[in-house]
Amino acid sequence: MNLYFRLLLLFWKIRKNRAVTDSILESVDIEYRALPSDCDINMHLTNSRYLAFMDLARTWMTERVGLFAAVMKRRWFPIVNATAITYIRDIKPMQKFTVSTRLVGWDHKYFYIEQKFHSSRGLHAIAYVRGVFKRKGGVVSVEEMLEVAGFDGEVPILPAEIMHWKAMLEAKKSNNGRHQ
Repeated sequence: MNLYFRLLLLFWKIRKNRAVTDSILESVDIEYRALPSDCDINMHLTNSRYLAFMDLARTWMTERVGLFAAVMKRRWFPIVNATAITYIRDIKPMQKFTVSTRLVGWDHKYFYIEQKFHSSRGLHAIAYVRGVFKRKGGVVSVEEMLEVAGFDGEVPILPAEIMHWKAMLEAKKSNNGRHQ
């Protein structure tokens, strides 16, 4: 089940939002509560819900850094190319938690985002997402996206864990279709 109700609430929140952060590199937080319908038979947040909450949190980040209206106006849409998530501690029914989303860098084609789930109980999960924005004619270049964002700062160096993950993804692509 998709989170349509929460998505509608997010769009309402976006409409009411007036504050914008200073930089596309700042961490952006959004809070949620794990409803019983978000949980599985083990009485914790189901794995698929983490990914759904991550989608919502990236949409919120796009708004908070001042890009949501520009992206919608241009009819660009985000595409996730790869995700890696590590689960550390479960999220129980009715528990409040925060998803922190941060753009950690980019390369010639992709943006790399870190997302953390945390609460008063500590860190619950950490995920990395690699993605692009697309439009009717193809992929929006990193340079064009940064120009629309008004970013003129220093390009961040990708963290070592992202570089290792990126190398693994490239190795998978080069081995695609080959059996060992």
